[in-house]
Amino acid sequence: MAVGKNKRLTKSKKGSRKKAVDPFLKKEWYKLVAPSIFKENQCGQTLITKTQGTKIASDGLKGRVFELRLSDLTGNEEFSYRKIKLCAEDVQGYNVLLNFHGMDMTRDKVCSLIKKRQSIIEANVDVRTTDGYIVRMFCIAFTKKQDNQIKLTTYAQASKVRAIRAKMVQIMTEVGTKNDLKGLVKELMPDVLGNTICKQTRDVFPIKDCYIRKVKVLKKPKFDVTALMEWHTDSAVTEKKDVGEAVNPPEEEGLAGSGGRL
Repeated sequence: MAVGKNKRLTKSKKGSRKKAVDPFLKKEWYKLVAPSIFKENQCGQTLITKTQGTKIASDGLKGRVFELRLSDLTGNEEFSYRKIKLCAEDVQGYNVLLNFHGMDMTRDKVCSLIKKRQSIIEANVDVRTTDGYIVRMFCIAFTKKQDNQIKLTTYAQASKVRAIRAKMVQIMTEVGTKNDLKGLVKELMPDVLGNTICKQTRDVFPIKDCYIRKVKVLKKPKFDVTALMEWHTDSAVTEKKDVGEAVNPPEEEGLAGSGGRL
């Protein structure tokens, strides 16, 4: 028989298949650390395949986006309709440091606001914060009945809708450009901005249920570890650090007639 003609000799036997290995044995858990502006910093865990050769686990974690409820981060169920997006920026040991990536509202909350016989007013604007982030903010509001109104509908004229939308854009631009991203997030979380818009547009047309519906981070500055660590250091702790009081050294007492020496 000629050499190399029998093809069956090169094939492996039927019983030599690879054994099924549990894929979770090759994975490891990392803790998610939210910024210090949120009360609950330890917000969860994530899974990644262990480092093998040139495929490093930390590189696979960077850039992941996690969506969390604001009520879970602050412990206040009043803001359960808010969704916060946090992006993995850096990995230190088994801790994944997160940074703000966006904000949204739950669908059921938005659907509960939409009703008949009223006008919806929406506006959006792109702002650049003082630390170089470009953020797109979306605002939503609804018209309401005036005092002692008998008419069933509360539709607003197109000119008044334009005037309210211009006021929304103006207020969002002012808040976005005068703060850095950390300060902007602090102002957006308690929904104070919506109340401000309602008060300043009262003369044009009365509105209600004004919210910053959505926030997107469009562009980020170059990654800086120092800037990231500012998000993860509690300013209240660092400012009020207990350093103690200065203590005077004890006075030396010598024996009488020894010239001050023992």
